[in-house]
Amino acid sequence: MKAKVGKAKGAVFKKSSALKGIDIKGYDFENGLDFDRFLENYMSTGFQATNLARAIQVVKKMREDNVTIFFGYTSNMVSSGIRDVIQYLVKNRLVQVLVTTAGGIEEDIIKCLKPFVLGRFDAKGAELREKGINRIGNVFVPNDRYIKFEKFMNIFLSKMLEKQKKENRVLSPSEIIRELGKEINNEQSIYYWAYKNDIPVFCPALTDGSFGDMTYFFKKKNKDFRIDMVDDLIRINDIAINAEKTGIILLGAGLIKHHICNANLFRDGADYAVYINTAQEFDGSDAGARPDEAVSWGKIRPEAKSVKVYGDATIIFPLVVAGAFRK
Repeated sequence: MKAKVGKAKGAVFKKSSALKGIDIKGYDFENGLDFDRFLENYMSTGFQATNLARAIQVVKKMREDNVTIFFGYTSNMVSSGIRDVIQYLVKNRLVQVLVTTAGGIEEDIIKCLKPFVLGRFDAKGAELREKGINRIGNVFVPNDRYIKFEKFMNIFLSKMLEKQKKENRVLSPSEIIRELGKEINNEQSIYYWAYKNDIPVFCPALTDGSFGDMTYFFKKKNKDFRIDMVDDLIRINDIAINAEKTGIILLGAGLIKHHICNANLFRDGADYAVYINTAQEFDGSDAGARPDEAVSWGKIRPEAKSVKVYGDATIIFPLVVAGAFRK
């Protein structure tokens, strides 16, 4: 019996190896809030807090090394207040290349015409439909915003068709977005500042969304209207190829993630990468894949500094900007 007890103790109190590292410790609020120390303390907190601290470190290194930063974000980031954070980055030339989806373009323009409104996640879809209100999570967008957008777009697309005919060539999505930023002429807009600072904006899914709806109706009346998608493919790949070093920052995943990573394949991988999203890798999706999977494809270099932060970018990204981008 004593032998069995001794064996049990050996199992419970198994001798541990020596371990050196950062002691787990949270922020001490006893002396108030020192914001810089507060951010630094995420490193010793553990779990995704530590990954957040690592993300701040990686972005700081991107800036120290003066790399070409490819910044991608899905449309819901523009639906939310993160739009204003992105506008800050573009206005101050803190990123060099933007990649987004159709909603990431059109919703910035719509917000210049009329704001979105805070709603509720649990609002009934049928009731909202009856009232002509669209729901993006807990953000409400009444249909009158899209009516204003349609009027704006009809005038804008007519100008683009005129430009196409005058120059005798088909415009690319990035050229159209540049003209869109010029046309809206509003300092609240991401794309106004992209136009002013000559920052290219790529949107390989430009027709997916209200922008696509507008081009559908416009194309029905104007058969000659075209958009050259391939021209932008050459342009973004050439930017990656010719960059001395590159960094990737992604809010969300899907198309924007693959488009940026694939461009970096042409230069044998990015030097830095920060992913922020809630996607998981168990289903084999590119959206859920960690940076290390991109290493296997040659899209991120084996020696690259990279991290994925699992969580809601509306919470995480402002802290990354505060830690790595703020003035």
